[in-house]
Amino acid sequence: MPKPSAQVTAAEISRLAGVTRATVSNWRRRHADFPAPAGGTDTSPLYDLEAVRAWLDARGHGTAASPSEELRAALRLYTGGGSAATRLLPLVLAAAQRDAAQLTALSKLSDPDLAARSHDAVADLAESVPDAESVTYTPADASLLRALLQCVQEEGGRAALDVLAERELEESAASGAYQTPEPLADLMARLLAPASGPYPARVLDPACGSGTLLAAAARRGATELFAQDSLPVQAQRSAVRLRLAAPDAEISVRAGDSLRADAFPEPTADAVLCNPPYGDRDWGHDELAYDPRWVYGVPPRAESELAWAQHALSHLAPGGLAVMLLPPATAARSSGRRVRAELLRGGALRGVIALPPGAATPFHIGLQLWLLQRPQPDGGDRQTVLFVDLSGDQTTPDRASTRTRAGQAALDWEALTASALECWQAFDADPSGFADHPGIARAVPVIDLLDDLVDLTPARHVRVTPPAADPAQVAKRAEELTERLGRGVAAFADASALGIWQPTDTSREWRTATVADLARGAALSVLRAAPAVRGADDAVLPKEYVGRPVLTASDVATGARASGSHDEQRLAHTVPIEAGDILVPRIVSAHGTRARVADEQDAGCLLGLNVHLFRPDRERLDPWFLAGFLSAEDNVSSASTGSTSIHLDSGRLRVPLLPLAEQRSYGQAFRRLHELRTAAQQAADLAAESAGLLTAGLTSGALLPPDTDSA
Repeated sequence: MPKPSAQVTAAEISRLAGVTRATVSNWRRRHADFPAPAGGTDTSPLYDLEAVRAWLDARGHGTAASPSEELRAALRLYTGGGSAATRLLPLVLAAAQRDAAQLTALSKLSDPDLAARSHDAVADLAESVPDAESVTYTPADASLLRALLQCVQEEGGRAALDVLAERELEESAASGAYQTPEPLADLMARLLAPASGPYPARVLDPACGSGTLLAAAARRGATELFAQDSLPVQAQRSAVRLRLAAPDAEISVRAGDSLRADAFPEPTADAVLCNPPYGDRDWGHDELAYDPRWVYGVPPRAESELAWAQHALSHLAPGGLAVMLLPPATAARSSGRRVRAELLRGGALRGVIALPPGAATPFHIGLQLWLLQRPQPDGGDRQTVLFVDLSGDQTTPDRASTRTRAGQAALDWEALTASALECWQAFDADPSGFADHPGIARAVPVIDLLDDLVDLTPARHVRVTPPAADPAQVAKRAEELTERLGRGVAAFADASALGIWQPTDTSREWRTATVADLARGAALSVLRAAPAVRGADDAVLPKEYVGRPVLTASDVATGARASGSHDEQRLAHTVPIEAGDILVPRIVSAHGTRARVADEQDAGCLLGLNVHLFRPDRERLDPWFLAGFLSAEDNVSSASTGSTSIHLDSGRLRVPLLPLAEQRSYGQAFRRLHELRTAAQQAADLAAESAGLLTAGLTSGALLPPDTDSA
């Protein structure tokens, strides 16, 4: 029975062939012999990998795939049992320790000999990689083994490890394993550096994950690395990653639950870096109730983060520093206030740094860095705690609309890191002489923190009271806003005069055509922008496009002007927008989808990602008529797919077939409704701004209530 082939997406085909997604789309449309979809959906088809490879080979594209892409394909093609990616992890390290000639010789062995030699190579790593002794390979794994050896030989062990980790997380989506982003790991490692003296030599991570934090510490000078993780696959990943990143360091990695079964009870570390699990109620509260690590109080069941904090402190040498990434609730939950109070009284908590949302998973929450230090006999100045609030706007300059592939704001890590280090290093050098940074950082006396809440949220302690406003200026601003509000209300009233709406004799039944049908008949064109292929060099757009603003999906949804740029979106292909184009976001929001008709201000801007652009033939289709029916709720609903993220399939949208004169009549009505919505939104925004200013003026004492009749 032939072995079934894996299935690949259009994006994976583009990577295998070394071309853009737009090129793959062109192949599908222009070549009748392009492989037909073998699975998936209409909007996300899947193709038989072997059929695609044969088609690419016939046209000279088959050799364009990089070794890492070949490894990805081999993993998808593998039909054996168990997790192939997990079993290959130790082999990455074994392969990285061999030269190119040895790897070439291994790849040329027969399938049985290759499996046996790979098994022997991994067995030699039993003391370096957890559970390596239990890994076995068979001749059926030969294609995987050769793909991995080629990837290591040509791209290095780190590239192969990243591919395996990516596949492992796909296969174990429920594991809750998240990698600490490299810029954040670098910041945490740099916070360990003392004002004077060498970098901490012995660094521990008791919840090491993929080993990113310890790798960052090794780059800064750590020479002895200790790691433990409850997931064996994560311990293996860390062991391999650290030995690749720091081959000269002494590395000890163990699998197991650090809180229940501490693998390093004896070694005392100079520093600890940790991004522990969050919100874990099954961390061992009952069985560890009398554990000697709880010097600052038994952590409540709902406060696993405070258990990890005390675990870190228990492993530090006197004066040793721990930097921990924790959720903001740890600083304020009432259940943890007693432990927080004891950390303050004991001088163990030195600082809390609030990060902006998007710094790490979960990206919608602004996490915090806690800096904990084990007290030393001479004490030192422990009367103040540093609070740094970097949770505000930390997006890259002139790139506020930038988004990563995960959707979070692109942070200016250089500026964020500089701010955090500047504040911490100044405080660490002279706590009593630290000069506050208004609105950013403040050293707060411990006595001021020991209230009923013991709330350690940085924003609470660095917030700046605004200076008293000039009453005359407030009154003038209030008058200007109320005048603008009056004009906005008048404009809304004018826009709401829509005339008399006559009922039809009977509900009209339309003869309709899909957008796909209209496009085939050349009544309109459907255009999209395409992103650059992952790992490829920046796309080169025509010179006349350089510097033009990009209209993003967010701009279309909110009615804003173009705010993006080509550098942010990394466009491989796009088109300039023309007045009269209809723009529709590809992602359906909870508030529905509203089509936008491009005006003269939009003309010339570039089309951004995740936006459908419909360009009608003006002799056959009226733009406003088209926009109105494309936005209809039932139309959008019937052309959408997905559950968590709703995607609009533009080709399935339907449009009534009406004479152009009747289209223009409907289009005029839709345009007036658009003007009504716009006027209503502007009036609402002005009303909210006016009410806010007047309320602040009254409560701050800058304004008096208006005169009213005594009656």
